[in-house]
Amino acid sequence: MSTTFHTLKETPMPVRIALDEDALHGDLQVPENARGLVIFVHGSGSSRFSPRNRQVARILNRHGLATLLLDLLTDEEQRIDAETMQFRFDIPFLAARSTLVAAWAKKHPDVGQMPIGLFGASTGAAAALLTAAALRSISAVVSRGGRPDLAASGLMEVKAPTLLIVGGEDRTVLEVNRKAMERMTCLTRLHVVPGATHLFEERGALEEVSRTAAEWFVDAFTAKKYKAAG
Repeated sequence: MSTTFHTLKETPMPVRIALDEDALHGDLQVPENARGLVIFVHGSGSSRFSPRNRQVARILNRHGLATLLLDLLTDEEQRIDAETMQFRFDIPFLAARSTLVAAWAKKHPDVGQMPIGLFGASTGAAAALLTAAALRSISAVVSRGGRPDLAASGLMEVKAPTLLIVGGEDRTVLEVNRKAMERMTCLTRLHVVPGATHLFEERGALEEVSRTAAEWFVDAFTAKKYKAAG
């Protein structure tokens, strides 16, 4: 893959995705000549302001990938969830939201013609996989420290190439990911970051996550374009 770094706008574009009586809010960053769009599906109790997700997004941007960081919950839902944890583990609910966002992206004038990938973290990875199972337009999925097992029978319906990234010291999640791979029928790979724990806080760990994810998305998006051209 090309190692050319892409130029960025100084600030991302705020976006509003309408719901029946409310809206979801996000930040869309589109590098010049972007190769595709990566939608972040965050994990339990996180948001578009997560420093880890924003760091990953910046590195994906530098590899020529547009990114959409967003909150899957409305402001009111976030207030409720902070007190009750009502929504953060409701995988079907989160999957419905990420599916809605992917459909919205296909109609957006700046990114609608691009291949779409999903970057899921923690429980958000299960929601991303359910969205990929529902939408054949999803070109690739990356899970960071994810819980793919929570996608249940949806795992077998995923067709998009899927990369599972897990810390080598995150032993329980690593075992969960290995078992999930056995149930999946799409192209699936497991990338273990040596010495890393669940949040990839060790020196260089998140950079490895970001670089590996960028390569996976670029390869998948390039293959998608060649297939479409053929």
